[in-house]
Amino acid sequence: MRVWAPDARTVELVSGEARTPMSPEDGGWWRSADALAPGTDYAFAIDGGPALPDPRSAWQPHGVHGPSRTFDVSAHAWADAGWAGRSSLGAVIYELHIGTFTPEGTLDAAIARLDHLVALGVEMVELMPVAAFPGTAGWGYDGVALYAVHEPYGGPAALQRFVDAAHGRGIAVCLDVVYNHLGPSGNYLGAYGPYFTERHHTPWGAAVNLDGGDAAEVRAFVVDNAVRWLRDFHIDALRLDAVHALVDDSDRHVLAELADAVAALGSEVGRPLSLIAESDLNDARMVTATADGGLGMTAQWNDDLHHALHALVTGERQGYYADFGSVATLAKALTEVFVHAGEFSSFRGKVWGAPVPPEVDRRRFVVFSQDHDQVGNRALGDRPSRALSPGQLAISAAVVLLGPGTPMLFMGEEWGATTPFQYFTDHAEPELAEGVREGRSREFGTHGWAELYGHDIVVPDPQSPETVVASRLDWDEPARPDNARLLRFYTDLVRLRREPDIASGDRAATAVQTGPDQLVMRRGGIAVAINLAPGPATLALGSAAGEVLLCWDGEGLAVHGSEVELSGHNVAVLRLA
Repeated sequence: MRVWAPDARTVELVSGEARTPMSPEDGGWWRSADALAPGTDYAFAIDGGPALPDPRSAWQPHGVHGPSRTFDVSAHAWADAGWAGRSSLGAVIYELHIGTFTPEGTLDAAIARLDHLVALGVEMVELMPVAAFPGTAGWGYDGVALYAVHEPYGGPAALQRFVDAAHGRGIAVCLDVVYNHLGPSGNYLGAYGPYFTERHHTPWGAAVNLDGGDAAEVRAFVVDNAVRWLRDFHIDALRLDAVHALVDDSDRHVLAELADAVAALGSEVGRPLSLIAESDLNDARMVTATADGGLGMTAQWNDDLHHALHALVTGERQGYYADFGSVATLAKALTEVFVHAGEFSSFRGKVWGAPVPPEVDRRRFVVFSQDHDQVGNRALGDRPSRALSPGQLAISAAVVLLGPGTPMLFMGEEWGATTPFQYFTDHAEPELAEGVREGRSREFGTHGWAELYGHDIVVPDPQSPETVVASRLDWDEPARPDNARLLRFYTDLVRLRREPDIASGDRAATAVQTGPDQLVMRRGGIAVAINLAPGPATLALGSAAGEVLLCWDGEGLAVHGSEVELSGHNVAVLRLA
C-alpha cells in the first residue's frame, strides 16, 4: 500500500483496530509492507489523526466518509478480447445517468437496456460521472473519491460488467470524469497534500493545484486516473467536465500531458482511445494536436449548436439564448461550428471565441439538442417534448443526426420522453443541503426563468427523493403510438447517418441555404429540407430532387423538380438527382 502525503510527519495504515506505521519514500510517498487481501477494509491516518479513505481508493462500500476496500481489478474475466474499439469521431453517442436510466438505478440494470440502444443504432454510450459521491442519489459532479465507482450503482465490479456487456453488443463506452473540482462533502484530499491552491479560483472555490512547484504529483493523480479507467476498465473514451476550469499556467497544460499519455496507451493496447472536452472557450486549439501546439483533445462539446437550435424552435431568448434564435444563426453553427467566434457575446459581455479553421474535421465537435445540463439546469428540468410539437422534435433530431458534427442523444429523447431530468443531491449535512436548496432557488431567480414559467415557479427540492423519482425514465412510453413513431424516426435517422455523404466531417461537404422559417442543409449529394413554420411552405433545393430517403410527415410532402412542398413543422431527406 502506498499513499502520497508530502507534509506528513507520520502515516499509519489502519485496518480494523490495527494501526501500522508506514515508511517514508522519496517524493513525499509512504509505503506499508503489509499486503492486504482483496476485499479488506483499510484507511490511512496522518500524524495520528482520524482514519481517512485512500485518495486512490477503487472501492468505497461504506460511502465516501468510510474506510476504503481493496479491489482486485484483474479478477474480472473479460470477454471482449475481440473488441477492436471505436473512436468517438462520428459515433452516435448516447448520454445517460445510471441512477435514473432504469427504475433500479444500477449498472447491472442498465445492461438489460443495452439492446434498446443496439436497436436504435447507438455506437457509444456516455455515462454521467460514476466516481463515488456523498449519499445515494446525485448527478455525480460532486464526486470526491475519483478512483472509486459509486457503490449504489454497483461498485467497480459492476462497471467492468457493464463495459464488457456493451462491448459484446458492439457499443463503445465513454465515461464522464471531473477533474476541475471535488464536491464539498467527503473531500479529504487536502488532508494529504497540496491538491488545491489559492493562487487560482473557480466557481467551486480554490482551484486544483496544476501549476505550482509542488503540483507534479497532483497532475499525476489526474493523468493516472484517466489512464486507469481506459486500461483497467476497458473504457473507450473520457468526457472531461468543464476543462476551462482547469487553470494551468505551466509551460505544458495538463490536458496536453493527458492527451499524450492517452495516445501512448492507445498504441499499447491497440485500440482507439478518445478524449472529449467540455469547453466554454470556443477555441479549436482544444482539438488541435499537441505536436501542433494544441491541447490534443479528440473532440469537444459544442453548446452553440444546441443554443442556436433550441432558441429557434422554442422561441426562448432568456439568459444565454439572447444572441441566438434566427435561422441564419443556426446555419452558422452548422457550417462554422461556433456562433461566437470572435464576436461580441451579450451574455458574457465581451468578445468571445475564435473561428474554426475550415480544414478542421467537423466530427471533432459533439452536437446535441438535449443533454444533462441543458435539460437539468432548467428551473423545472423539463424537456423540449413538453413544449414542442412532434414535428419540431423530428426537426431537431434531423439537424443533430444529419449535420456535420458528432451527434449525441440524451437518454429518452429518442421517443420524446416526457419525464423531466431535474437536479438532485443527497447531502447528509443539514447546512449543506439547505445551501444547495437556496443556491438553486437563487440561480433561477435570474436568467429570465420566472418570465418563462411564470412568477409563481417552484423549483423542485434537490434533496427530495421525489425529485429523483420524477427524473427516472418511464420505459412504458416507447410503446405508446406517438412515442413509438418518434422512436422509429430516430432509428431511421441513425441509419441514414451511415451514408458516406452524411458521415463526412469535411467542411466543404456541408452547405446551408435559408429562407423565412426554412432551412436546406446540403450534405454532399443529400439534402435535408426543413420547414420550421407551422404552416406549409415551398423550399428550393438548388438541384433536382431524386429519391426521398425519409420524411417525418410523408403525406405533407410533394416534390416538384428542384423544389419540395412541406407541411408545417416537417422535415424531409432527399437524395439529389
